[in-house]
Amino acid sequence: MKNNILKAFLLVVLLFSVSSLSAAVDVVDMFIDGGVFMYIISFLLVIMIILAIIKYWQLSIKEKLNTHQFYLKLKGYIKNNQIEEAIRICAQFKKTTIGFIFWNGLLGYNDGLKSGKKGMQLKQHLQNSFDEAGLQAIPHVEGGLFWFDIIAQISTLLGLLGTIFGLVAAFDSLANAPEADKSRLLTEGISMAMGTTAYGLIVAIPTMLIKGGLQSRSDKIINDIDEFSVKTINQITYSMKD
Repeated sequence: MKNNILKAFLLVVLLFSVSSLSAAVDVVDMFIDGGVFMYIISFLLVIMIILAIIKYWQLSIKEKLNTHQFYLKLKGYIKNNQIEEAIRICAQFKKTTIGFIFWNGLLGYNDGLKSGKKGMQLKQHLQNSFDEAGLQAIPHVEGGLFWFDIIAQISTLLGLLGTIFGLVAAFDSLANAPEADKSRLLTEGISMAMGTTAYGLIVAIPTMLIKGGLQSRSDKIINDIDEFSVKTINQITYSMKD
């Protein structure tokens, strides 16, 4: 909770800083002076926004499930050895990661029961069923988050590259341009140098903040899976008859 508040505060500060900067700087002119680098960074910004919307929908809407209540509901059926009913409950939530893992895990356990497995053999089959489902589903929770790091880094590097090109153009104008054009070309080169760096950071900083929020949500989902999977396996083991 504290981390989310801190991230929200940092985002507000960032937006306030950008709006203050925009008041003093003509953003349109800065964008035009930045040249091709501005368009590449803008493309990365669009990609980042699309990825953020997709991952937010996946992690906060598709995965929306009260895992504690879900576990307590399953626990009652497991204690009463109503495995078929527990599987039916899990099937209703199998579009979520934890629902899918529990559904597959309990299906595997039920198949082991029907095949006549007992004791340690049945316990191992139960554990393997949950592990297999976890290996299949958990990577999708974290999948795609690394792109936010890549976009932030490339945006920053492109801004620095634009700075280098702008400074080269500025120095070149001092050395080779006609005297009448030196002042204008020098101004354009410095404007390109400063503008591309600023724009790269304007894209990179929110990208990292968004990635941090999505990573926090992803970690919570995975931690819930680990915690309640162990609790469920233990509950089944306690209820198991050798």
